[in-house]
Amino acid sequence: MSRIASEDAFLRLIDRHFPRRHPAVPLHRGDDAAVLDLPGRICLTTDLFLEDAHFRRAYFTPEDIGYKALAVNLSDVAAMGARPLGFSLVITSPADAGQNFWDGVFRGMAALADSLDTPLVGGDLNRGPSVALAVTAWGGPGPSGRFLTRGKGRPGDVLFVVGELGLAAVGLAVLEASGRTAVAAWPAATAAHLRPAARVEAGLALAEVPGVRGAMDVSDGLAADLPRFLAPQTGADIRLAPARPHAEVIAHAATHGLDPAEAAFLGGEDYALLGVAAPEALPEVLRAVPEAYPVGTVTAGPGITVNGRPASRRGFDHFESRPCCT
Repeated sequence: MSRIASEDAFLRLIDRHFPRRHPAVPLHRGDDAAVLDLPGRICLTTDLFLEDAHFRRAYFTPEDIGYKALAVNLSDVAAMGARPLGFSLVITSPADAGQNFWDGVFRGMAALADSLDTPLVGGDLNRGPSVALAVTAWGGPGPSGRFLTRGKGRPGDVLFVVGELGLAAVGLAVLEASGRTAVAAWPAATAAHLRPAARVEAGLALAEVPGVRGAMDVSDGLAADLPRFLAPQTGADIRLAPARPHAEVIAHAATHGLDPAEAAFLGGEDYALLGVAAPEALPEVLRAVPEAYPVGTVTAGPGITVNGRPASRRGFDHFESRPCCT
């Protein structure tokens, strides 16, 4: 292991991957605080990415860790219909994470940041018992000037999704069972878990469709997040066609005697976008974001059904006893 000798050496490693200067950052990293040039209102989000709670070094490469730590935050920005403008990073590093490890982490994170022109503006470094990355990201609205929020659906509105439901949960299950060797047998599922997409362009496009009333990031699975998305005193009738879940979700469900639609509904770690639109706006939604697909409708009165049956399970909860890593 190549040890990082000092905090200054750690900072030099960060500088190797992330440019210090950016047009949106008049005072760059290295001072007590960054000075930002922000375009009016912003949305801001933060997430902790913690070893053995959200990832394992046994099957995440360092590049995967860096990429996903940033991607899960940018997914929140995307769900607001916003464009990322910057992020800060707090790192905890144990003694057994050396220069080669952190070089890979920053390489994976910088690749995503560069692809979206999103600067790292500052943060903090700490020594600790395990690897942890806390990212705070912010974004500004697109041309419409609006942010997409929760709780806006009306009875009769269409619920739609951008991204695969249940696929990342399959990835987690097979990686936990077989480690990195699962990548060959389950390529799409493991990729969905290790490298979730940050659907920034889709979110921006949805914000430009007037009939789209709101959106959210599905991170804990549709079963857990849908109740958080719905307006008070409304429910949902979810219709997941047997062929809609990804082929790897169907195959994994078959080997475990599960209903593929229920597996997709429960999901977890999906990082898909869930949206709601007026029924007449759905064709425009599908033109603006061709990968979107309807999954149901908002109903009057509380309660959620899946393919005509009451939803019997509520999905992932961070404070319940569950295995790593969601």
